Amino acid sequence: MAERTKIWIADTMARLLQQKPIEDIRVTEICRAAEIERPTFYYHFRDKYELMAWMFCRKAFRTDVLSAESAAKSMNEMRQDYIFYKRAYEDNSQSPMWAYMVEYFAERYSGLAKERLHTGALDPQLAYSIRLYCYGAVGMTREWLMKDNITPAQTVVQMMFAAMPEALQRVFFAG
Repeated sequence: MAERTKIWIADTMARLLQQKPIEDIRVTEICRAAEIERPTFYYHFRDKYELMAWMFCRKAFRTDVLSAESAAKSMNEMRQDYIFYKRAYEDNSQSPMWAYMVEYFAERYSGLAKERLHTGALDPQLAYSIRLYCYGAVGMTREWLMKDNITPAQTVVQMMFAAMPEALQRVFFAG
């Protein structure tokens, strides 16, 4: 039941985002449109930014970040859900969505690296390389989505993988 309520709130937020940017949407407005009480909203989410992060993570979780095919499929889905991602990337609040995106992917890649290296902690240089790569990948995805209507998603993903630091390529793609 709780998951359905979260999805209902997220769907409501998605409809509101079609009309205006996140900074112009108030929790009261989300609650009114979803026909829920404010405590119900706050039971599930700390604020509208956490809601947006949950929406993003829910979509991103389906992506195999080490598969060019899966990553390109997700990027094409971003194009189909352009307004949501445009609003997410335009957000410059104290908790910007791009920062949630960077953290999400840094945690995913770090977890995968630990798993492949059979370790509980990453070498500081490898951890730094993961964060650097995630910052770059999120930034370049933003640029592709907002400014590039020509380059296919598959090409962008191939360029991202090729730009991955060698240490990460060895961890994720060697042998």
